[in-house]
Amino acid sequence: AKNQLESYAFQLKSTMEEDGVKGKLSEEDRKKVLDKVSEVTSWLDKNQTAEKGEFEDKQKELEKVCMPIMTKLYQAGGVPSGAGGMAGGSSGSAGSGGKKSQGPTIEEVD
Repeated sequence: AKNQLESYAFQLKSTMEEDGVKGKLSEEDRKKVLDKVSEVTSWLDKNQTAEKGEFEDKQKELEKVCMPIMTKLYQAGGVPSGAGGMAGGSSGSAGSGGKKSQGPTIEEVD
């Protein structure tokens, strides 16, 4: 849960700092996301040994603030490939799947 929260916060921060995103969202929305990410990151630094439920609660808190803004960004067509929650995960798994299909198959080995 801790790693998931750290990853989500980092992904949001990276997305908000991209040039393509800056033109698609208001400065107020970007600041709201970056401030919340900063708050959560600071909390993580101070609470390395927190319980799983505490990390999950912080992630829900972060999502509550960021999801409406990220939805707005998706609707504006402003999310670059590999950015955002599900887009990053799916592009990573697609890449590894492609590598597997290029390797030798059983028929080729026999």
